[in-house]
Amino acid sequence: MPDNTTQPTALTPGTLLVDRRDGRVGVVMGHEGPYVQLRPPRGGCEWDVPPEELRRPTQVEQLSAKVAAANRRWGR
Repeated sequence: MPDNTTQPTALTPGTLLVDRRDGRVGVVMGHEGPYVQLRPPRGGCEWDVPPEELRRPTQVEQLSAKVAAANRRWGR
């Protein structure tokens, strides 16, 4: 099983990451100063995260985020 606790190397827009501070999963939208901006997979307000507080999502978190995004597209 991959190590999801290490800091991710790809902080490019569209990358799915987890905020270690509260466990929220988000999609990288960009960078603002020293912070990475994440947005929930279903859409909503962005929030700023220090890069050292990000980690790669587990397979379960990835699947959950994909389902949330698909549900949003279908209006659920």
